Amino acid sequence: MKIRFLGGAGTVTGSKTLVESNGVRILIDCGQFQGIKPLRELNWEPLPILPKTIDFVLLTHGHLDHCGWLPRLVNQGFEGKIYCTSPTKDIAKLILLDSAKIQEEEANKANEEHFSKHEKAEPLYNVQQAEEVFPLFRVVKPNEEVQLDAEISAIFTNAGHILGASSIELNLEGEKLVFSGDIGRDDDVLMYPPVKPKKADYIFLESTYGNRIHPEEDVKLLLETFINNTVQNGGTIIIPSFAVERAQTIMYLLWQLKKEDKLPDIPYVIDTPMGISVLDVFMNNRNWHKLSETECTEMCQMFTMISEYQETIDTIYNKNPKVIIAASGMITGGRVLSYLERYIGLPETTVIIVGYQAEGTRGRKLLEGAGEIKIYGKYYSVMAQIQEIEGLSAHGDQNDLLQWLSVLENKPKKVFLVHGENQPADELRIKIQEKYGFDCSVPMMGQELEI
Repeated sequence: MKIRFLGGAGTVTGSKTLVESNGVRILIDCGQFQGIKPLRELNWEPLPILPKTIDFVLLTHGHLDHCGWLPRLVNQGFEGKIYCTSPTKDIAKLILLDSAKIQEEEANKANEEHFSKHEKAEPLYNVQQAEEVFPLFRVVKPNEEVQLDAEISAIFTNAGHILGASSIELNLEGEKLVFSGDIGRDDDVLMYPPVKPKKADYIFLESTYGNRIHPEEDVKLLLETFINNTVQNGGTIIIPSFAVERAQTIMYLLWQLKKEDKLPDIPYVIDTPMGISVLDVFMNNRNWHKLSETECTEMCQMFTMISEYQETIDTIYNKNPKVIIAASGMITGGRVLSYLERYIGLPETTVIIVGYQAEGTRGRKLLEGAGEIKIYGKYYSVMAQIQEIEGLSAHGDQNDLLQWLSVLENKPKKVFLVHGENQPADELRIKIQEKYGFDCSVPMMGQELEI
């Protein structure tokens, strides 16, 4: 059996792990690289193996860094089956269409305004190529065995994190390989706790926050404080948010605060068409999260939901205080950029960062105190207040990741730490070895090994 780390090794994005056994090739996740330019450029490179030789893709969840390279894979010849849970299928469709649309729009804008370094800017993939992925999806039920081949089977179990997110247990050649996917938190606002594995021969564990402990902070109090202080100064609050799960979590917390009369009567705006669409996925998959139908309905009634871009323009030029929740969560694209063009240079503005920010993203630069950021080829001075709420992360921290290993009934032969930058992954490696005595390593991008 061969394992090849094609992405998500030494970095948090581009998750792709290839498993090869007796002539069968299985790709766990097919994510897009994000962040610094050398990583983004990898999206344009062909895989080191022909996509048409891959038999199956198993998706842990629908985030772009786990499914965002599927259109390229299909366009380059993949014709196999893509297995995932029902919410993951719905979310992946939304994310791929949104991603394709944004890429088409940004390529057109770059060509019209001549700020691309290329003779002609091209999207990584277009809407039609995204749609060609959808017929290959096959829905699996959690905790039920899926027979991929006469001697290969898979089981998907709840990983928390976002709707439909799963860990994947792959059984082949008498070995049990467990791929964690992105692990949620045991005390998440909306999601149920992740299911911990009981047996595994080889584990592929995410390490996004491998060196961090989420602070014990009162998330609602912080939101209340930031919003009220900003409104008193006549400013607008911008919350760049992942459209899946994070936007809904923020909505839920703001709705609770509003019911408690702790927030002012100002517009609360959701300006992410995909985030609005995800609300339907929430309503249709209530067994995956803690909200009742009534809570979902009442929560949505509090917000103005924007889908047309003209509404975005009108909202931007409304000078009154407001709260804007807009994608993308790492400020790499999407409508949040239009708001920041207008508001990032105003000292009365507050930008609240509520999720992981990959290296090289505008969100990371803002957190690191950048004095200016580049949007669509232009530089904007950062005068706004930049605040972070770490307690809203959908990723488990170091303690959560260690806890995820706590009910194993056997000692795995090896634990590989993936989906993390090198320092967090290495610090988690040391902790795992100290606590459990497991053989643990951090693979490099492109590394191949036999097990």
